[in-house]
Amino acid sequence: MNEGTVQLKEAKTLPDGWRWFKLGDIAKPDTTQVLPETPEAGQLPYVGLEHVESETGRITGTLSGKNTASAQGTAFHFDSRHVLYGKLRPYLNKVALPDFEGRCSTELLPLLPVSECYRSYLAWLLRHSEIVTEATRLMMGTRMPRADMDELFKLPVPLPPLPEQKRIAARIQELMAEVEHARTACEAQLEAAKALPQAYLRQVFESEEAKRWERRRLGEVCKGDSGVWGDPGDDSPSCFPILRSNNIQSGTMVLDDVAVIKITDTSVVDKKRLITGDILVTTSSGSKDLLGKSALFIQPPDGKEYLFSNFTMRLRSHEGIVEPTFLYFYLQSPTAKHTLTLLQDTTTGLRNLDRAEFLAQTVPIPPLAQQKRIATELRVKMEEAEKLKASIEKELETINALPQAILRKAFSGEL
Repeated sequence: MNEGTVQLKEAKTLPDGWRWFKLGDIAKPDTTQVLPETPEAGQLPYVGLEHVESETGRITGTLSGKNTASAQGTAFHFDSRHVLYGKLRPYLNKVALPDFEGRCSTELLPLLPVSECYRSYLAWLLRHSEIVTEATRLMMGTRMPRADMDELFKLPVPLPPLPEQKRIAARIQELMAEVEHARTACEAQLEAAKALPQAYLRQVFESEEAKRWERRRLGEVCKGDSGVWGDPGDDSPSCFPILRSNNIQSGTMVLDDVAVIKITDTSVVDKKRLITGDILVTTSSGSKDLLGKSALFIQPPDGKEYLFSNFTMRLRSHEGIVEPTFLYFYLQSPTAKHTLTLLQDTTTGLRNLDRAEFLAQTVPIPPLAQQKRIATELRVKMEEAEKLKASIEKELETINALPQAILRKAFSGEL
């Protein structure tokens, strides 16, 4: 094994006993082919990229035999001496340590570590962000780009003495197991936080008290209007931002991508102008999951006059009968969403909400003072749930960054 002569641009001084080697000096590709028509090969389990987990490197799923479609064609032989490296973009971080003999897709490259290189150390090294980044830079092909292994093998990598490699690999494995445990726990917390809003709504609208509330048709307590469209906007004063179904996301009005249209008829603008408290409902969509989604409009601080598109419907509550925020929360509830599934119709691939039937559904109408109290309480709970979710997402982001932080320390001699 020849010691490499080129070091990484920003590489730190290695610890005593460590040396730089080119990747190709410590890992040799073993592309011994096996063909499915040979009886011996047909008995070997087949591993594809889909069987290798990105995070853990575990080989999972049902491994194909000789009579299945995925096992047909040329494959590479591997056994428990090899490291399987996914060289196809975007699977450059798929690295597996098989403990059995089998066949693998030609997009998984079996690598044999040389005697001075510990197999587990090599596997972790190949998942290091510097290796992944370099492999991404050295891509060949357009339809299914793959790493140029000849060039990648020229990359210098740090190699400590063999006993130190084994210690480092074992410590990495230990720490990665802790990270995986923390990730699993955090993801469970995140799912619980995401479920809180629906739990709060269910608690209100499926309560025994709610069963005693008066119910009235939606069209009796608010006015439903269809939207408008116009010519593409320009720089003239007759142009207005218009909210479409894509601006309604998870019950929230998102103003990141707002279209602009030109309408010269001021009477149309007056009729289709949104005000705080209006509820927008998607009435046409190619997706069943998006049809009927709704959001509450709050006038943005930009002072612009917002209109709404002809693929949406505006609900404007009758003052003194229903509190807009209360009605909005009801429309987000599991009860209202169940009703919504019964109101969908499909024509020519585009799903449409029957507006008349939508407005004919009955909604709970407790006394106005009670509506306002419930709306205030739910708003506070929803804000708290969103803060909790954001906090857990930030924690999960930190956890997800730990593996590469561990590998950076490991391969600079700091672990």
